[in-house]
Amino acid sequence: MTACAIEPTAADEDGDDRGDECGDECRDASGVPRNGGTVCAITADGAYAARLAPAGDCLFPERWTLDGPEPYAVPLPGNQPEEPGTEVQPMSDGRVLIRRLVDGRHAFSLLYPTGPGTGELPLGAVECPDPDTRLRLLPPAPGGEKAYALAVGRRSTAVWLVAGGAFGPEHLAMVPGRCSGGVWLDRAGRMLALDREVGGRTKAIVVDLERDGEVSPLLQIAADSDDRLLAADPDSGLLLISSDAPSPGREQRLGWGVIGSTLPVRFPECLRLPDCTVTPFAIQPGQVLMPENCGVALRVDGPAGTWFAVWRPAERQLLQLPAPEGWLAGAGLWTESGVLQLPYATREVPCGVARFAVPRGAGGTGDAGSPGVGAPVAAGGTGGSGATGATGETRPGDPVRGGTVGAPGEAAPVPSPPSEPDPPVPAAPRPVPLREAPLKGRVAVG
Repeated sequence: MTACAIEPTAADEDGDDRGDECGDECRDASGVPRNGGTVCAITADGAYAARLAPAGDCLFPERWTLDGPEPYAVPLPGNQPEEPGTEVQPMSDGRVLIRRLVDGRHAFSLLYPTGPGTGELPLGAVECPDPDTRLRLLPPAPGGEKAYALAVGRRSTAVWLVAGGAFGPEHLAMVPGRCSGGVWLDRAGRMLALDREVGGRTKAIVVDLERDGEVSPLLQIAADSDDRLLAADPDSGLLLISSDAPSPGREQRLGWGVIGSTLPVRFPECLRLPDCTVTPFAIQPGQVLMPENCGVALRVDGPAGTWFAVWRPAERQLLQLPAPEGWLAGAGLWTESGVLQLPYATREVPCGVARFAVPRGAGGTGDAGSPGVGAPVAAGGTGGSGATGATGETRPGDPVRGGTVGAPGEAAPVPSPPSEPDPPVPAAPRPVPLREAPLKGRVAVG
């Protein structure tokens, strides 16, 4: 399982979100609007996905089943089209949670197919008396039986259990400060990481949902830096972090660390793409005690459009690849065996999954600001079956199928030589999870 944040920073939330039909409450981590069926949410186990699918000028909920031999979609239309800004999230039992804004209240229901129609089970509503309070769903929780929401106010942030409780929505915790982000740190759905803004600085914190929202610090790379958590993998402990510590006050850099480690966060140079926004969206699970070997999938938004890249901390190289046509940008998951799966929808294939097997050491970068020229090792898409060998895994050399992911037979680029090893850095003075890492002049940049 990979947990990824999908919310803009708290500073971004201060702007007026009424200038377009989808405000900050329905934007992804890079600030790109999530309306119009362009993004889907996937359960932590990868069994189901849900999105708002377009039908002409209208939107309706749609559930995807991903754990079968081929993916398939089930439309879940209501009595009328959904409004932009409505959120959907799949549950582990196949139902779909939907959040609608109705008369100033956030109403939650579970949708499910009932033959030709759509069944709906109302769960209740959350009312935010302050009109400036924004409420949104958190990423799918581990287990998939519960769903949570974050209500961000002027000076505090509330955590709500909106599905899976005994009596409708339940208020779980009140966190001082304005929070954004939302990353699950464990498989029990207990430890939630948030990015909290206090006094003009943003630091990642941990909220213990089983201790009445007890708060403890997680990231403090430098006293005057903004440190956010973007993604985490509970198996390996790998964390993907955004911080301006390497370039104070100038730019946010993408770095990585390991929870519980006494070593500081590292900021690889290969993850620094000029004029591009790089956002992690999936981490390879199952790599217990081996965070350096985890595959990390990153969405890249630049002047040439949107594509994706694959990176492993141990390799210090970035492999940039064209996204499949119709990719639901920012959505995807890894298998433990190292196959990256990207959902996509086109007119010809309304429900497809492209599969990419990228072996270790297949790094190499394209020109900054554009995807690399190499094709993935293999990809499957039409119907989600893909090109597979006798073992069911994608084989190097198999033809490319489905989507525009590169020409069959196109040679992969010659990997560029690895960068110089990161310089040794003194360990943090205390074994506190990624707190008080070495300061200016000693932040690892490689």
